[in-house]
Amino acid sequence: MIYFQIFLAFFLPGILGYGGGPASIPLIENEVVDRYEWLTVNEFSEVLALGNSLPGPIATKMAGYIGYEQGGILGAVVGVFATVAPSLILMISLLGLLMKYKESPRVKRMTTVIRPVIAVLLGVMTYDFLFSSYESVGALQTIVIGTISFLLMEKFKVHPAYVIAGALVYGALVLS
Repeated sequence: MIYFQIFLAFFLPGILGYGGGPASIPLIENEVVDRYEWLTVNEFSEVLALGNSLPGPIATKMAGYIGYEQGGILGAVVGVFATVAPSLILMISLLGLLMKYKESPRVKRMTTVIRPVIAVLLGVMTYDFLFSSYESVGALQTIVIGTISFLLMEKFKVHPAYVIAGALVYGALVLS
């Protein structure tokens, strides 16, 4: 029963909290403090402060922590899943709708217009990453990491996840 309660405590704010994590924090507080009484107001504020001090989405961090406190590891998994489930369900539904009407002229026009926008956004993001890397580790390291990554993925067909993991290890060992 506790896992179902954990699911509801984070699924409902995920549906009703339009605007992301900060918008759903009062809804989560209502569920975990008032409805289920898992935390006091003071404890909730401490969890909120801890969640704000860590990187990433606040609602999922709080769901993981509170879920773990109430139901162990499975409770944490249920809490995090319940937090992301509304967005996941909506995205799958919209993708299904898009795939159903993919031959429609309107959908084709929409995807034709969206592709260049996505390309520009990816280009800007790449430029920002490149500039940030150049500023933090220098031109030589940026060129070496970029060239090796490109060769591994394009010439040797290494999966990008392995390239990213290798770059993280390289950064941890050499650049730290």
